[in-house]
Amino acid sequence: MTEVTAGTRTVPTIAELRRLLAERRADGASVALVPTMGALHAGHLALVRRARELTDVVVVSIFVNPRQFGPGEDLDRYPRSLESDVAALTELGVDFVFAPDVDEMYPRGAADGTTVNAGPIGDRYEGASRPGHFNGMLTVVAKLFGIAQPDVAVFGQKDAQQVFLVTRMVVDLDVPVEIVAVPTVREPDGLALSSRNRFLDDAQRAAALTLAESLRAADAAAAQGAGELLAEGVAAFGDHDGVSLDYFVVVDPDTLLPIGDDFRGRALVLVAAVVGTTRLIDNTFVDVGPAL
Repeated sequence: MTEVTAGTRTVPTIAELRRLLAERRADGASVALVPTMGALHAGHLALVRRARELTDVVVVSIFVNPRQFGPGEDLDRYPRSLESDVAALTELGVDFVFAPDVDEMYPRGAADGTTVNAGPIGDRYEGASRPGHFNGMLTVVAKLFGIAQPDVAVFGQKDAQQVFLVTRMVVDLDVPVEIVAVPTVREPDGLALSSRNRFLDDAQRAAALTLAESLRAADAAAAQGAGELLAEGVAAFGDHDGVSLDYFVVVDPDTLLPIGDDFRGRALVLVAAVVGTTRLIDNTFVDVGPAL
């Protein structure tokens, strides 16, 4: 049975969502999809606001996808707050919250069935530290696109590698959906919003600022060339207790491959670190100039 909450419907099944969207499309409505895993924060809500600007109907999916969590990762620990998430989405006028369970999305089991392969870029950076993560992510996104058939799908730039891979999948597989990326939303002190930030205690929260500080250091050094940019960004981590740098890399946004020393122009800096036991990521665009 579909729940109705102040105009926002929480839909648990694929068949019901398809029926509801077909009714709206019959009236000429365009549809935007915002895929999430719930535990919504202001960053997610910025995606929803952008989706509302772009289309007539907004669907937000809330599904903690087991396929994108590897052994030992925080699937069971990942925060779940459906009731408060729906309340926040209702305030923004979301039309449908698609909140299926695992059996609805993977009737043959989460470990079985067809998988979308992210390709070589999916094995780099986050993919190197989380093997299979991007295959699982692309698989569920492809399923959501097939279910909702949106005209537009909105993602957060904070997950830059995800945005790149989803955009590439859409192009490679000729999926008729426009991918829109919304800039990273940050706290006043620069920390990128993340559902995992709630796992940080006060000391870890302060230490987590190292990620944003490293990006600012890289940006400040970008005019001096790729080598100096990389060195300054890594140096920002220093000997911070409780912060373990996983990767800090500067890539070409068009390929997501590392840039060379002779690169000039717009580049993307990707960083990941573990703070306490919480894995955090961040990124920024920089303009790389000539070396001095």
